[in-house]
Amino acid sequence: MSALRQTLEHRQLTIYFAAISAGALAALTVPGTQSLETVINPALALMLFVTFLQVPLSDLGRAFARVRFFAALLLTNFVVLPVLVGGLIYLLPADPMLRLGVLLVLLTPCIDYVVTFSHLGQADGKVLLASTPALLIAQMALLPVYLKGFLGDDAARYVQVGPFVHAFVWLIVIPLMLSAAVQVWSRRSQAGRRTADGLGVLPVPMTALVLFVVVAAVVPQLGPALGDALRVIPAYTAFALIAPLLGWGFGRLFHLDAPAGRALAFSAATRNSLVVLPLAFAVPGGVPLLPAVVVTQTLVELVSEMLYVRLLPKLGAPKPVPVRPA
Repeated sequence: MSALRQTLEHRQLTIYFAAISAGALAALTVPGTQSLETVINPALALMLFVTFLQVPLSDLGRAFARVRFFAALLLTNFVVLPVLVGGLIYLLPADPMLRLGVLLVLLTPCIDYVVTFSHLGQADGKVLLASTPALLIAQMALLPVYLKGFLGDDAARYVQVGPFVHAFVWLIVIPLMLSAAVQVWSRRSQAGRRTADGLGVLPVPMTALVLFVVVAAVVPQLGPALGDALRVIPAYTAFALIAPLLGWGFGRLFHLDAPAGRALAFSAATRNSLVVLPLAFAVPGGVPLLPAVVVTQTLVELVSEMLYVRLLPKLGAPKPVPVRPA
């Protein structure tokens, strides 16, 4: 199982792009794939369940014990990056719905595939993984506050409390409780241990399934939203270039070691597009524009991750000692 899991993690970019391509092909050739929208939430819940399952319960306490990393993680994601995003949205057209889509995705740090990307980028993926429940709870609590601050009265018109509560219960509470139950079972019986090991290979396949379902459901609904979605690419590109540098910089400011600093850079650069997508679908009048804006960020981000896993390991890497000729 461990060999299969490592193979999936190392090939995840290829797997994700294959899933996106298959979803787009299905959307263009199979009628009615937009009905897969109803499958997005259950698929996300299962993806987060197998992701949380990779966090040993004992490690949750250790994540909070690493005070400097945890403080830098929260400060970067929920203070520094909102300032950056606040600047970027003013580069966009003055369309509240368009800006809402960008805010939804750029204000929410990733809690799923960022862990495996950080591992590939020689970062401290374990402490990042252990921090994912806290990151998800914090973003769900703060996102309505940020939207109100950036959009003013428009936020009240477009954003409802119900979808946030629904997302919190189904995407955080229930998957986290189920993962805790499976971990307890795995410590008490051989069958539980085998079940946990089997589920341990699913994070990458489940993420690929979510990407397939999302693309297959959204592409048929793009229509006139495609042009608007393309207009947000410069803002997403600027974020992809600046955010990891801010993360690394604050890691240096907090005197984190190189692997932890890289983890902070990955967290800053990688957003929670898949998890906020159901919120985009729930906004009255938001389809097809909001899902298109969110999915566009996913595509920009996956291309960026290909660069991160090659470039971020160079940050903080020991410099080679010059060899002097005898």
